[in-house]
Amino acid sequence: MKTYHTASSEETQQLGEHFASELFAGSPAKRRGALVVVLSGELGAGKTTFIQGFFRAAGIRRRAQSPTFVLMRRYRIPPPRRQRKSGIAEVLHLDAYRLKDAAQLAPLGFDALLADPKNLLLIEWGERIKDALPKGMRRLEFRHGKKEDERTIVIKGN
Repeated sequence: MKTYHTASSEETQQLGEHFASELFAGSPAKRRGALVVVLSGELGAGKTTFIQGFFRAAGIRRRAQSPTFVLMRRYRIPPPRRQRKSGIAEVLHLDAYRLKDAAQLAPLGFDALLADPKNLLLIEWGERIKDALPKGMRRLEFRHGKKEDERTIVIKGN
């Protein structure tokens, strides 16, 4: 478990970049399925801001937007970055905020997404679908700080 404190949106994005760089440096041989990262925290706690930095490190040029109303957005990693050691080719950004339970993931083909080692799933509000999530995932907890732009981010898992 690691705890980080950021004092601005820019620092939260930089932490997202650093976190992504570490993930992409990992080996796909250790994974049988998708790499899963669950982001938890109150509204406005910095989850999407963190993901914006994560996308920069992945070479994704599209702006990260919370998929609250569409449930999931797909982002292909550009070919030069796709050659990284991790073998990850696609990032799927899910938001489970509006879901009542994991059964509502079936129309998205969630089981197939989890089974593909070329996928990286970033799941906001994953605690709402915890029964569908694999063991060994990474968990990030976002908390507001004392000042407006301060955040505490706790990273748990492998």
